[in-house]
Amino acid sequence: MSDKDAPACSKIYSNIFTRQVAPVLMIVFSLLLVPIGQSIAQDISFFRIGTGSSSGTYYPIGTLIGSVISSPPGSRACEDGGSCGVPGLIVTGQTTRGSIANIEGVMAGSLETGLAQSDMVQAAYTGTGVYRLKEPAKNLRVIANLYPENIHLVVRRDAGIANISQLRGKRISLDVPGSGTRENAKLILSAYGIAPLEYQAIPVNADKAVGMMLNKELDAFFFVAGYPVTAVSELADTGIIDLLPIDGKVAAKIVEEHSYYSLSEIPANVYEGVAATPSLAVSTQWVVNANMEDDVVYEVTRALWHPNNRALLDNGHLKGKHIRLETALDGIATPLHAGAEKYYRENGMIKN
Repeated sequence: MSDKDAPACSKIYSNIFTRQVAPVLMIVFSLLLVPIGQSIAQDISFFRIGTGSSSGTYYPIGTLIGSVISSPPGSRACEDGGSCGVPGLIVTGQTTRGSIANIEGVMAGSLETGLAQSDMVQAAYTGTGVYRLKEPAKNLRVIANLYPENIHLVVRRDAGIANISQLRGKRISLDVPGSGTRENAKLILSAYGIAPLEYQAIPVNADKAVGMMLNKELDAFFFVAGYPVTAVSELADTGIIDLLPIDGKVAAKIVEEHSYYSLSEIPANVYEGVAATPSLAVSTQWVVNANMEDDVVYEVTRALWHPNNRALLDNGHLKGKHIRLETALDGIATPLHAGAEKYYRENGMIKN
């Protein structure tokens, strides 16, 4: 790595401590501040949300949802301007490999809930696509549709890649096994007629892809996330990357054949110096096992949509503004959890 690249790397890697450690420290400090009597008197429950890599959107969104629905012992009452989460509940976002890993964790019980792409959720529930050789995950349930995720196809400006056909012969990260991004990337490359033997697949997540792009060890990588995503922002700030368009007849055919995709655009200057880029999108869903108690899911659903939590969602992340009650049921083909369904029925969003 050259001396010129050193400041960029320093900035990127210095963020890792803040992303991964800060939320845990906040929870620890909040518990230390609780009077002993209160801590004993009120039951404490811990709850994990499977997210993704720390440089993606799932991690900050999962952490944001955790802060919205948490209400540690000793928190000020909601009606007094305090936490409007579930009393006694402490929720953390847990880094994972992404959608597929989160679905598997929820089904196996190693995660209470998780974030996952709508296409992966439907495939798991029906036993199709990447899950075609597995038993359908019939206990998979949805709490809410959250926000759209855009497919980012990031390329180094000096790699000589102006369109998708020029990915042939290049070093490309499709993300790691267990991520929804990997399945999206394979489908897109196949749709454009690029066979697996025509490029060098590098199985790294976005965190590692950033360093490899800076070191010129990687020519391109796919990442599915709601913009702006930290990994892309940090590279764009160094001026070394562009986004490759996913558009035209091929993109339209993908949308026609796979209803969980939609045409989208990543606006200009969401990433420094990067022009508006047409792409594809899926959506993020919050999933849970059907075995989780109905009253628990009802309470976390009610906490997520509590009117007093609107400001937290709007200011916590750009995609938080897209997490809205009026779109909570959009694009959901997998059954809702009974606890979540109860909430939406009470609010007139589901009719008998």
